[in-house]
Amino acid sequence: MNVYDFDNTIYDGESVIDFFLFYCKKDKSLLKYIPSVFLALMKYKAGNVTIEQALSKYGEAVGEFYKNNEQINEDMKIFWDTHMHKIKPFYKDVQSDDDLVISGSPEFSLEIICKRLGIKRYIGSIIEKDGSIPRLCIREAKVKAFFEEYPDAEIENFYTDSVNDTPLIEISKNAYLVKGHKITKIK
Repeated sequence: MNVYDFDNTIYDGESVIDFFLFYCKKDKSLLKYIPSVFLALMKYKAGNVTIEQALSKYGEAVGEFYKNNEQINEDMKIFWDTHMHKIKPFYKDVQSDDDLVISGSPEFSLEIICKRLGIKRYIGSIIEKDGSIPRLCIREAKVKAFFEEYPDAEIENFYTDSVNDTPLIEISKNAYLVKGHKITKIK
């Protein structure tokens, strides 16, 4: 099985950040959150935030935004209409029927983009209709979610942009680091 991180791996950028910025155009009241959103992203990329810290600090705000936004699924479709061009071309060259995307992005977003790309399997963060976040799919939580869904599966090739995915790299036969359009075998 080939497994792919999504953001900065298949997608050129952070789709959650891009969606937030897309939403800021629709709802100007969100502009005040731009500094804290980018600070949170920098902390995550630097490996300076745990799952528990992320949920404690940002979970309630994200959950409330999702819970109070009845249009979010329709808006996500519009977002992907305008952001499909950010899918990196390498993916179509290596795409296989048994691919799995595993990402910190929410599953309601992954569902839309994966369907458009012909990817049948994905695992992401789960945000419930009530705004609760039972799974933040980052770091070691990705491995846990992978084995919950595919207990007997082996990862032949894993593609990521970040050492934050070290737990998945460790359980993969081969691992590749994707930086921009350059792919380097790291394991």
